[in-house]
Amino acid sequence: MKRKVWLIAGTIEGRKIADALAAMQVDVYVSVATAYGASLYPENPYIHVLTKRMNLEDMCLFMQETQPELVIDSTHPYAVVVTETVQEACRRTGIPYKRMLRPASSHPGCIAVKDFAEAIEILSNTEGPVFLTTGSKNLADFTRLPHYADRITCRILPLPDSLDNALSLGYRPGQIICMQGPFSKDLNIAMFRRSGAKYVVTKDSGKAGGFQDKLEAAAEVGARLILIDRNPETGEDLQQVLDELKERFESART
Repeated sequence: MKRKVWLIAGTIEGRKIADALAAMQVDVYVSVATAYGASLYPENPYIHVLTKRMNLEDMCLFMQETQPELVIDSTHPYAVVVTETVQEACRRTGIPYKRMLRPASSHPGCIAVKDFAEAIEILSNTEGPVFLTTGSKNLADFTRLPHYADRITCRILPLPDSLDNALSLGYRPGQIICMQGPFSKDLNIAMFRRSGAKYVVTKDSGKAGGFQDKLEAAAEVGARLILIDRNPETGEDLQQVLDELKERFESART
């Protein structure tokens, strides 16, 4: 009987987990949010990529139909709603759940805030250019910042929807950077300097997501880093998950 895993992806680690499972001849169903995310996975008879966004009912139905023996959540640490929904779906269906979580980073010298609203409140009492590294999802929130179009440079994914969203909200074309990360320290420095950034807004995306490079680059150019803090949660790092999968699936084949 075929062994199956459902992997909710969206991170670099998710691709590594999918590759490892495929190498062990496990059918892995990979859920991603966009066609761009799907394009990052190689053609492989054991990797089945799904781009449909699912609500709780969709997830329960999918698991009942597919019958994976394990669900692995490797979403971004800030994809809180997705994680909570997957956890509830696993509780309802009785299918084991495993959370792959990037370790949190130390962030000396950062201004830590609980959410975007607090970041905007702090920035409203400052002057000088702002560099957003938090993607396109929350660009609408930052339109509440006085003179946002003059102050903000935003870095977003190179997707038509992301660019259209930024332009429709009034962000200036010359202050929109469309690139796929993570970014090196030197590239961050060049971008921060080019924008004249006095403040950099970011999330704790962990080492794999380039957080340390952003932290060091901001310090190099003299910009203050405003960090949207994580919601507390527990999980295992990538290596722990890979080791457990190897023990679970390879031992069964020998």
